[in-house]
Parts: sequence; structure tokens; C-alpha cells
Amino acid sequence: MTILLKSLRNLKTIQTQSIITRNICVSLRVDNNQTTSAGATEHYDIIIGGGGLVGTALAAALSKNKTLADKKVLLLEGAPPFKGFDVSKPYGNRVSAINKKTIALFESIGIWERMTNARVKPVKQMQVWDANSDALINFQHDHFADDVACIVENDLMLDSIYNQLNENAPNVIVRNLSRIADVKLPSKTGKSSSEVTLQSGEKFSCELLVGADGANSLVRKEMAVDVFSMDYKRMGLVATLELCEAGDNSVAWQRFIPTGPVALLPLTDKLSSLVWSTTVPHAKELLNMTPEQFVDALNEAFCKEFPKSDVAVKALDVLNSMLGQNTNTLRQYPPRVAGVMEKSRATFPLGFLHASSYVRPGAALIGDAAHRVHPLAGQGVNLGFSDVSFLVEALAEGTYAGAKLGDMQYLTKYEQRALTKNVPIIVGIHGLHTLYTTTFSPVVLLRSLGLQLTNNIPQIKDIFMKRAMG
Repeated sequence: MTILLKSLRNLKTIQTQSIITRNICVSLRVDNNQTTSAGATEHYDIIIGGGGLVGTALAAALSKNKTLADKKVLLLEGAPPFKGFDVSKPYGNRVSAINKKTIALFESIGIWERMTNARVKPVKQMQVWDANSDALINFQHDHFADDVACIVENDLMLDSIYNQLNENAPNVIVRNLSRIADVKLPSKTGKSSSEVTLQSGEKFSCELLVGADGANSLVRKEMAVDVFSMDYKRMGLVATLELCEAGDNSVAWQRFIPTGPVALLPLTDKLSSLVWSTTVPHAKELLNMTPEQFVDALNEAFCKEFPKSDVAVKALDVLNSMLGQNTNTLRQYPPRVAGVMEKSRATFPLGFLHASSYVRPGAALIGDAAHRVHPLAGQGVNLGFSDVSFLVEALAEGTYAGAKLGDMQYLTKYEQRALTKNVPIIVGIHGLHTLYTTTFSPVVLLRSLGLQLTNNIPQIKDIFMKRAMG
């Protein structure tokens, strides 16, 4: 709890950051061969550092906004050109559970139909339960107008956005193999624009530099904002799994076991995607197991009876008796896993990060450059896409009102809207991670009662779900 209180104190400083007035414009064209002569500085209205999911989505959203579509944008990506997505190939091991607001963004930039025509899996139900007490929460599609979430491969999202940029966004330039070496903001240059120097020596200037360059953001470092970060000393392991039996595979399963949460996300009637958060040694052990050993370990993680907290179990029995509920009749069991797809296992480090401010004169942050969360709630990429919507909205409002697009009033609006959305979710996810990394009986009791009460009180459950859905 001390960590959470410190995080909240850092986050409260965000409302007080000052920003100078700035112009923004957008344009769009994919051109990986464009060069700038040594010593010359080419000017753009907006430069986006980072061509991942969130950076490319921002470029596409700017180009589709009627107020901003005539502006000139440069998207800088250090990796080679994206190879594209082939629906005939096996499922990728990196997927996201996208919510209603993200789907609305995809619809607004014209890519959602392309994605659904490829392969998108709706989630109709979600079950989360605690191995140390058997407390559970269950979300069903029947309670809401929309699906709980939709599972989409990251490569499919990226392919759809890049195709949109190529086909329908003539004002944006996409530069691949363009790594940023240096950033200078107006506070250092004394000029009215930000400056970017690539490793190639090419230089660009812009009215607004947007950092979409990940958790190690160079743009954020130049902004000199305070950052609250923590290495969880945990790894996430992903894989694509084949189930024992084909069926109506539309449930997302997550079980909190002593080493961390393990989750199955549906892909097809016979395939699911795995996200397993665990200790570093255990993740390495799982990565090096034979396929047969790995499948056995995974099935055990979902079915094994772990030591229970007697205090928590007794308290849940009393609570369920008072509410007329029987936890055992509510619980369902996930499908057994039959195999793991070859070369689909991979690991990545887990941690927490939040910048004290998302904006500075001449710069703004979105996505992982501004915040990084544990994947246990599936909200990381959704928060990044939410940043995109808020930033485009604020810039369009400023332009329509006749203000410069980097005007302090409108960049502050972006920051405030994003923080109002992000902070409760980010702190909540960090708190859940903290609560579920211990088997200390009083903590198990508190988290179990909280989980079961949320499941049994419809009003609380609806508020929780609506916030998670967008």
C-alpha cells in the first residue's frame, strides 16, 4: 500500500504542468526511401517517434479527423518495414483483448471491418478465480450490450493500420529504419519548434513531437518528467495452444496461483492464447521444457489444488451462505490443453511505469512511453489507444477554435482526460498485482472477500466491468 500511496502522490502533480503554445498539423504517405540532405532540417507539423501499434494508430487517426487531415505528419520507426499479415499462417503469440472504446477508434479510422474479415474472436464470458481461496468473479456477455472483449493478434492490428496509411492517408510520411539519436525541445533550443536528429545524421523539426517510443522512451527522457517505475522481477510467458476438444471456445480464463496469474484467451474453437505471469526462474524453466512437459505444467496450473487459507475459506463460506450463493456451482473449468504450437513460446519482462506528466512544451507522450502496466487485466494497449483518441480530440478542438494546435489549454485537456481514464486503472492493476503476489492469510482474506463481493453485488460488478470495457 505504501507503493500505491507514493504513486498517487506522484500522479497528483500532473495537473500542474505548464505547456507553451504550439502548432500541429498532419499528413500521411508511406515512403521509406525519402532522405534529407546532411545539414538540412525538414519541417513537419507533427513527428511521431515510434511506429508500433499506438504510434501508427495516432497517425491514422490524425489523417481521418476532418479538422486535422490537411496537416503534415512524419512517423519514425526504427525497425524495417512491416512484413504484413497472412491469414493463412498460424496464429501469432502476441494478442490483445481490446475493449469497446478501442473498437470505436478502429471503426473511426476505417480498419475494424478489415480486421473482422480476417480473424477476430469475441469473448462472451470471463472467469477469474483465486487458487488460495476459490473466490471468483464471472463476467458474462448477457449482462452487457457488447461482448466482454475481442481477442485480436497484434500483427493483424498493425497490418490493418499500415494498410490504411498506405491506401487512405496521403499526408503522412512513414520512415522505417529511422532511429532517433537525439531530441531537443524548445526549452533547450530557444526556438519555437522541437528538433529530432536520426542516427543517420538527418534532422527534422516539428511543432509537436509525440513520444510513442515505448517504456524506454527517448522523448520522455528529454522531457525531463518525473517517472515512477518498478521492476516486478517477474516474466510474462506467451504461447499459442491447441485444446483437447473443439467447442464453443468463447470464455477467457484467469487463475491466480501462488507464482502469478495464468490466463487462457480464446482464438478459435480449437485454439487459445496463453499469458502466464510467473517468477523469472520459473519462466525460463517453462520456456525450456519439452512440449509435453509444458502442456502438463499448464494443465496442472489450472487444475492443481494449492494450499488454501483456512481463514479466507471460512469467511467465504459465511459470506456465500448469507448471500445464498454456492461458489462450486458458479465455477466452471477451463478446457484441457492438448499441445503447444512450435516456436510460439516467448517471454517478456513485467514492470510498472507512470510519467508524472504526459506533456511538455513541444512534446507529448502516449502509450507505453507514458504508462506501463501488468498484463493481468489486459488493459495496457487499450490505455494506449485511449491516449490516441484523447490527443486527437484535444488537437481538433484547438484547431476548430482557431488556437494553435499545441496551445497550452488544449494539450492540458489531453493530459487531464487521459489521466482521468488512466490513473484509476493503472493504480488498480498495480494494486491487484501487489495483492496477488503473497499467500499471507490476512491479505488472501481481504482480496478473496473483495473478489467475491464484487461478483455477488451487481451494481459494483457493472461499474467495474463498464470501466474495463472502455
